Amino acid sequence: MKASNCYKLFIIVVIFCLKDHWFICGADPTDGFTRVPLTDENFDLQKPYNIPLSQRYNYSDGIRSFWVYNKDKSFKPDSNTRPRTEVRIKGHDYSSGIWQFEGYAFVPTGTSGVTIVQIHGAAEGATTLQLRIYNGNMRYYRYNLVATDLYDKWFRVNVIHDVGKGKITVFIDGEEKFVVNDQGPGHLYFKCGVYAAPAKSSNFMESRWRDIKLFKK
Repeated sequence: MKASNCYKLFIIVVIFCLKDHWFICGADPTDGFTRVPLTDENFDLQKPYNIPLSQRYNYSDGIRSFWVYNKDKSFKPDSNTRPRTEVRIKGHDYSSGIWQFEGYAFVPTGTSGVTIVQIHGAAEGATTLQLRIYNGNMRYYRYNLVATDLYDKWFRVNVIHDVGKGKITVFIDGEEKFVVNDQGPGHLYFKCGVYAAPAKSSNFMESRWRDIKLFKK
């Protein structure tokens, strides 16, 4: 009788563990967040200052395509920053709270040494986060490996910034991949597209984005 009761208890524990495991696996990064409405006015485009936008950006059928060359000019004449074609999410800058960026990205083979997602602003330095592509892999700046084998396919990117806790969490295709301390408080906003890294950039860099969303708590 005692053995039978122990077996029943074991089965109950296994069921609850499996149930909890399923719940965790089934959770979505956006659970508990409220979506922030975005309009065309919230998408502020930046591109090499001496080239028409149409030569570095296209928006068609819901897909935003950004590309840039390694020898392109910066986004304004008095800037010494690297070439970029990016969208800056404006109108929703933040300095507190919990904010989340979401978008589906596509990076073609050959694009390398380029930032495709940023959180701009920090206590020191220009950025709190840069997610870069090097040879098909995603890295935190040029350091920690975040995800691998990302060329030539759509992948979902979610970045959660908990300003109060000073934490940033990166999800790829709904799976938590990387957690890091932020760079301190600042005037913060999200960006995506292509922004050439300081070194080892390919001649041509491109990323495509769709379903860009913003959330907050």
